[in-house]
Amino acid sequence: MATVSPLAKYKLVFLGDQSVAKPASSPVSCTINSTPLTRDTAGQERFRSLIPSYIRDSSVAVIVYDVANMQSFLNTSKWVEEVRSERGSDVIIVLVGNKTDLVDKRQVSIEEGDNKARESGIMFIETSAKAGFNIKPLFRKIAAALPGMETLSSTKQEDMVDVNLGSSGNSSQNAEQQGGGGCSC
Repeated sequence: MATVSPLAKYKLVFLGDQSVAKPASSPVSCTINSTPLTRDTAGQERFRSLIPSYIRDSSVAVIVYDVANMQSFLNTSKWVEEVRSERGSDVIIVLVGNKTDLVDKRQVSIEEGDNKARESGIMFIETSAKAGFNIKPLFRKIAAALPGMETLSSTKQEDMVDVNLGSSGNSSQNAEQQGGGGCSC
């Protein structure tokens, strides 16, 4: 098993359309053995030329969409393409459906997010940054996927909501009604 230096550093980039509430839009105090560095272009078109330079040396790309905004979800394909064109397969990509607290306004189902992630071969989780739902599990999932961190993959995951529990298919619906979300690898 590979060993990881306690000083190993990994660069995370958060990508997504304007108004999807990426953590860089507000103060965030989570790092993975690195110094936090925030560059929020808010998905604005005038900053598109800067994005490749942020992606270029990243270890992780977190692509965020708003579950209450179908267009932001549809645009995640271009973000995945952008990351892959800069980093190839040498990057961890996580698709994050944010704002699960907006239950009545949901336009993108858990299943749609999960299916898109599976088709793209990337990880998926839903969160609510506002309510703090699935934020720690998101970063645990990322940390466990980093090179040399295989032992973390068996870490307790009781905070994660598994929408695939049970065979009746109602668990997804129940999690969604409760403002829940899902995660998959």
